[in-house]
Amino acid sequence: MVAFGVFARSLTHHCLKRSKPNQPTLSLIISRNFTSKSSTWQYQSLRTLILETASSESVRMNRLSDSDSGIVEVRLERPGAKNAIGKDMLRGLQETFEAIERDSSANVVLISSSVPRVFCAGADLKERKTMNPSEVHLFVNSLRATFSFLEALRLPTIAVIEGAALGGGLEMALSCDLRICGEDAVLGLPETGLAIIPGLLFAVILFSTNLILAFHRAGGTQRLPRLVGKAVAKELIFTGRKIGGRDAMSMGLVNYCVPAGEAHLKAFEIARDVNQKGPIAIRMAKRAINEGVEMDMASALALEEECYEQILHTKDRLEGLTAFAEKRKPRYTGE
Repeated sequence: MVAFGVFARSLTHHCLKRSKPNQPTLSLIISRNFTSKSSTWQYQSLRTLILETASSESVRMNRLSDSDSGIVEVRLERPGAKNAIGKDMLRGLQETFEAIERDSSANVVLISSSVPRVFCAGADLKERKTMNPSEVHLFVNSLRATFSFLEALRLPTIAVIEGAALGGGLEMALSCDLRICGEDAVLGLPETGLAIIPGLLFAVILFSTNLILAFHRAGGTQRLPRLVGKAVAKELIFTGRKIGGRDAMSMGLVNYCVPAGEAHLKAFEIARDVNQKGPIAIRMAKRAINEGVEMDMASALALEEECYEQILHTKDRLEGLTAFAEKRKPRYTGE
């Protein structure tokens, strides 16, 4: 398992510059077809690369190629436990997110499930019963740090929710920039039914450290109200009520709610759109929004200017202007 301190240092400094661990093994695969009721979208003999994480069988990563080069998909694959997050899956998520952060060719990330009718059922409580108190503390620390690392990735992230996203599963989706769900999605934070709250144990563990400010917002009690407002978040957390896709859409919890089975298709449509934009501009926009929303207006505008200055002398900016003048599609390289 990746040491919690590594995540802490990276997120505290907002730089995410990591030392390289052993390189994962890559193998070539052929991607599957995607079909919906209203439209059919096929990748015919499209080559992608899959990350075979040596320490986890629960997480797979596909790097698309050809015209979709730059799109990365992370798939949760633990059907026997409804994608509940245990030690193996957590280790896989940590290694995968770190690999994505190091990959300069990655422009947008999809997080989806290979298990029918479920995105992620939350933490694996059966496995947790076998842990001693110190193991539980370490696991919860690492889980929250992993979600914070996901939120702080330089590039945009999209959660593709078909079926259940409960507890830690919903918190993982809340850590993404965008959320797309199907109408049959079921979302909720049921922790109060277990006499705990989202993120509480994590906060208590860090109370005596100077990292409390850096990570206290890692749980659902902090991200959810920022999306849907305090009153709605309180009602959902106090009652542990589960909501469907349409309700999630109406309260602003998800960006799109589409017919059941079509969330993946919609997410790829958005990912393709993002992938065609200037990569550096997208990353600077994410930074300006994420950090600026926590500042007063004057400080936020200064941050926006700082981010813009980092784009000003890039080759991509000049390519964008040239392509516009020549009335053609720009060819961005991330330089």
